Amino acid sequence: MSYFLGIDAGGSNCRARLIDAGGVVIGEGHSGPANARMGVEPLYATLMETARQALAEAGLTDTHRATIRAGMGIAGITRLGMRESLEAHDFGFASVEFATDAQIANIGAHGGRDGAILIIGTGSAAKLRIDGQDYTIGGYGFPISDEGSAAALGLSAMRHALRALDGRTRKTPLSAAVTERFDHDTAQAIAWMDTATPRDYGMFAPLVMDYAEANDPIARSIVEHAANHIERFIETIFERGVARCTLVGGLAPRISPWLRARTVERLSPPMGDALDGALRLAGYEPLV
Repeated sequence: MSYFLGIDAGGSNCRARLIDAGGVVIGEGHSGPANARMGVEPLYATLMETARQALAEAGLTDTHRATIRAGMGIAGITRLGMRESLEAHDFGFASVEFATDAQIANIGAHGGRDGAILIIGTGSAAKLRIDGQDYTIGGYGFPISDEGSAAALGLSAMRHALRALDGRTRKTPLSAAVTERFDHDTAQAIAWMDTATPRDYGMFAPLVMDYAEANDPIARSIVEHAANHIERFIETIFERGVARCTLVGGLAPRISPWLRARTVERLSPPMGDALDGALRLAGYEPLV
């Protein structure tokens, strides 16, 4: 009996799905953050622990490990030397294939065929597969890039809120809600900004969306600006010759209603998720 293991290792969590040769899910695993920035040894330990959970749930022992073909999509694996370092570690599987987490998401979204995903989450980036070759648009890092993302929404909200405190722009319910987090004190806001990460800024995105949907004028302008960036992302994707494009990421469902109807009509629903892509990377091919 052969088994296939798919792992999706990202900045927030690490997930595993174990299937048998017939495609039946027999085990799953879940651990904390797993990306290249944490270093190869902690990353390897997290990958092994997540895989161990899946094997344990399936009732498989270490003797079965050598029959498993694994595919792992790992955030940041393109960092210099990271892939080589991981390949030097012994996972004990029959084979291990590596890719980025975005690549497996794209593979899963289009059933292993050519296509593109536009990731709208804490950050933003497009991943394209054309004639089996992978390409990237955007994704250069916050705040230079990540247009239309949750972090970008949060940054715009902070800018507006601080200007409102100064009196350089009018206050709105959104600005009041943001500055309330800092007791309406500019000094506290600046102290927070000194150490704030993209994920910290992204925490304001649901607030921005809530107020935009309630017709707060500044919130609407922020979301409309983000939607314009996403529209241009999508236009560029199709200009590259891709036939299918799918929106993915935590912000995608809420930003989609702000896109033009003709843009939404060009988008395709996902055929599978990132773990489906990881399983295909491992070598699994569904019968249908």
